[in-house]
Amino acid sequence: MRDLKNNLGVVLAISPAVLAATTTGAALDLFGFNSAMLVVSTGAIVGAGDFTAKLQESDTTTSGDFTDVAAADLHGTFPASLAADSVVNIGYRGFKRYLRAVITKNGGTSIAAGAVLLKGEAVAKPVA
Repeated sequence: MRDLKNNLGVVLAISPAVLAATTTGAALDLFGFNSAMLVVSTGAIVGAGDFTAKLQESDTTTSGDFTDVAAADLHGTFPASLAADSVVNIGYRGFKRYLRAVITKNGGTSIAAGAVLLKGEAVAKPVA
């Protein structure tokens, strides 16, 4: 099929919310897909909030097994600090089964943010 809806898997990585602390998303399974892209969207920043985003990978769902994705396995780079009212999208080309998003508080008060993971190049189509 030529449409995106039936060719992409879309999962919530971090629920949209006003974040006042570091937030780590759940382990997201890439089984059945050969590529992925993390999309982080932001809203208002309060109290000079300084937040960064990153993507972590693992072969298991065990929290302690996740490590930051190497720059060589990313398409694009995360900004040094998330800006208000913006969208950041970073592609993943690694080989681990699980990914998770992390939004880290470095200072300030809060940021409105959320993230979704787009899973592409599905092995079986259409994607449910």
